[in-house]
Amino acid sequence: MAKQTQDIIVPDGVLADRIYMLRHENIMLDRDLAELYGVETRSLKQAVRRNIEKFPEHFMFQLTDEEVDIMVSQNVIPSRQHLGGALPYAFTEHGVLMLSNVLKSDLATRMSIKLIEIFVQLRRSLNSYSELRLEIEQIKKKLNNQDKNMEVVFQYLDELADKKQQADTKRKRIGYEIGGKK
Repeated sequence: MAKQTQDIIVPDGVLADRIYMLRHENIMLDRDLAELYGVETRSLKQAVRRNIEKFPEHFMFQLTDEEVDIMVSQNVIPSRQHLGGALPYAFTEHGVLMLSNVLKSDLATRMSIKLIEIFVQLRRSLNSYSELRLEIEQIKKKLNNQDKNMEVVFQYLDELADKKQQADTKRKRIGYEIGGKK
């Protein structure tokens, strides 16, 4: 089975570039998946419609006009005309996996496995990023506390210096004086 996934020549970076964040989900568009699976977009959509019960909303959803406009403005989609007039479907990680069951081609199965591996890598890197952010926040809090502590220490030192100066002026000095004064 491992040999079959190695037959796919599409680099991981190219695949990862086709995964977008929308509605707080990592998704892939139907046109990209159709290209990767070696089928036409309309064939992919037709297979999905025939098996719609296998695609609940957390597996697949249709983009709204506003979401398409956002994706066009971010150069994810070259233009609305590129979509052929229809709103695209967006597939989550689970939807990508289900597509391989619906399309039932060897290429679809191998490509789904590869795509799921990329989704997992993205999730791991996101978790690492989140952990790093938490550590940075903890360091910031420690530094803020240390800054406050340093201010308190310098305040105490200033107060001690003032008290010493006041004590020196009020006290009668004892001991020998140099220069003959007594």
